[in-house]
Amino acid sequence: KQSPVQPSLSLLCVTLIPKAIKKQASPSLVHLRGAQLNTSALDSDRTRRHHGERSKNEEDILQEKHTLHKVTQYKKGKDSIAAQGKRRYDRKQSGYGGQTKPVFHKKAKTTKKIVLRLQCQGCKHVSQHPIKRCKHFEIGGDKKGKGTSLF
Repeated sequence: KQSPVQPSLSLLCVTLIPKAIKKQASPSLVHLRGAQLNTSALDSDRTRRHHGERSKNEEDILQEKHTLHKVTQYKKGKDSIAAQGKRRYDRKQSGYGGQTKPVFHKKAKTTKKIVLRLQCQGCKHVSQHPIKRCKHFEIGGDKKGKGTSLF
């Protein structure tokens, strides 16, 4: 005679878990989603180790590995008055007739994406690294220690 087949322990565990617990997302995923959406302040170090640009010279083997880079925040440069679009716009605006081109008013975003400017301390090569959006960005700020708060 054959004995009846016993259900395995793993099958019993799966069937006993309520459906409400199965549907919940893991806390780490919820935390990450919230961090990406509600980032109000970011802090960055003044220097960081970053992979260097591959050099075209065979003698410069130094740049094919991680080296120290100085971190600054990218800023937009001053607009050139000699640019073709600016010259065309100024020519069209001159004289009578008021505003000749549409002025954009439907701005949707409240923040800009932060772009880090990484300059290699060895070869002075500059690369740019975009990160997430935030309202306040600080480089080299005070680090929050264990049991302390920043005000």
